[in-house]
Amino acid sequence: MKETFTSRWSLLLAALGMAVGTGNIWRFPRVIAQNGGAPFLIPWIIFLFLWSIPLLMIEFGIGKKTRMGTIGAFGSMNRRHTWMGGFVGFCTLAITFYYCVVTGWCFRYTFASLVDIVSGWSGSDGCLPGGGLWGSERTSFWTSFNASGWQPVLFHLIGVLAGSYIIYRGVVNGIERANRILLPALFLLLIVAVVRAVSLPGASAGLEFLFGMRWGALLDYRIWLQGLTQSAWSTGAGWGLILTYAVYMRKDDDIVANSVLAGLGNNSASLLAALAVIPTVFAILPAARAIEVTQDTGPLSTGMTFIWIPKLFEAIPGGKIFLFLFFLALSIAAISSLISMIEMGTRNVMDFGLTRKKGIAIVGSSIFILGLPSALNPSFFQNQDWVWSLGLLLSGLLFAATVIGYGVERFRTELLDSDDNDMKLGKIFNILIKYVIPIEFAALIIWWFTQAILVYDPQRWWDPLRPFSVGTCIAQWGILILLMLIFQKRITGLLFKGER
Repeated sequence: MKETFTSRWSLLLAALGMAVGTGNIWRFPRVIAQNGGAPFLIPWIIFLFLWSIPLLMIEFGIGKKTRMGTIGAFGSMNRRHTWMGGFVGFCTLAITFYYCVVTGWCFRYTFASLVDIVSGWSGSDGCLPGGGLWGSERTSFWTSFNASGWQPVLFHLIGVLAGSYIIYRGVVNGIERANRILLPALFLLLIVAVVRAVSLPGASAGLEFLFGMRWGALLDYRIWLQGLTQSAWSTGAGWGLILTYAVYMRKDDDIVANSVLAGLGNNSASLLAALAVIPTVFAILPAARAIEVTQDTGPLSTGMTFIWIPKLFEAIPGGKIFLFLFFLALSIAAISSLISMIEMGTRNVMDFGLTRKKGIAIVGSSIFILGLPSALNPSFFQNQDWVWSLGLLLSGLLFAATVIGYGVERFRTELLDSDDNDMKLGKIFNILIKYVIPIEFAALIIWWFTQAILVYDPQRWWDPLRPFSVGTCIAQWGILILLMLIFQKRITGLLFKGER
């Protein structure tokens, strides 16, 4: 008999832990700065309700109905859609391979910032074993960390072991207990960081940048596409992670309310992160330079978080402590999302009849081994991030497609407008799934492929060996889909043995 979450609160914390990751703290402040601050917030919030929350509802519904991981869940909805579940599952697992590397970065910087605090207390001036961030060139710290080879691999391994141990403990003793600690701690740390940031002299300039509305900017179509992209990536909608947690829902848990609360909680964490970072930047630097810094991507998109944040916190009283709290929050966000990814892979393996112990051994080992190229090769990391981040958009479309195949009206009346849910959706849900989400997907994929053709790699956009080309996406997606189709009958037979 499968485990279940002990309460609705536990399920909601797990859902928030899945959604709130490094993208909220790391990517969101940079993206909102790149898109002019306040105007970006409007499309970002709108698309929460037009893309993310509807897909979260679909995931909750399918997971609760089928009680299987992504592969089995899609196959249960329609035997011909098993390959879709395989695509969704592998796409998210491919992200896990390098996301665990990022988790290792967060752990390394948390440790380094702690070393700085202890060094200050002991008077060792930052010379304790392991090395701190204070008193050294930040870019050099980042460069030496990655150039060492063994450090990224070691902290990648620590991330795998930490996440795997939590999943090994099970749903109640592992996922539920971890998120009961991680999520309240994360929001508390973010609130502390916000209070410190907005109390700095000159922080009002950052608040004006964040919330001072410039209505004319809304005429720029790119802000709308970036808002949709951020919502799609940040909430985890269409990743198969909420579907996996929904396997352990209680029978009477509310799908609609939990989806809305998870989406709103994710956006709240993003706003808190922006309030912690952007006022700090504006309080220390002139406005023009502050905007430039917040938009700095740096190597592997680490510029703002791993290079500038340490330098900025050094300029404020008590900066060492707040720098440690910042990276501790980032590490908590990373591990809370990582465990949902590891559980997704483990659940899929368990559906084939393996125990949790064997499943986590297979998945954890795979994440470590297949994450090594990303830990050691920045170009490989960037390519995988490009390919599978865009693949998640396709995953979202596949969720909508399987519900359309099942019957949107039937799905809504059976699972979303049932007596278990306090909020009723009505026909608007049908319109969103049948028309709005496919249009949004088309707009996003055309936009990102156009960026690749015109900006990222205009000369060889078709080349599958180029890191940011259209060709590399089509090739890798195509190989995965072809393999899923070839083995679909065999996989379906193993999952549904004895069923006609």
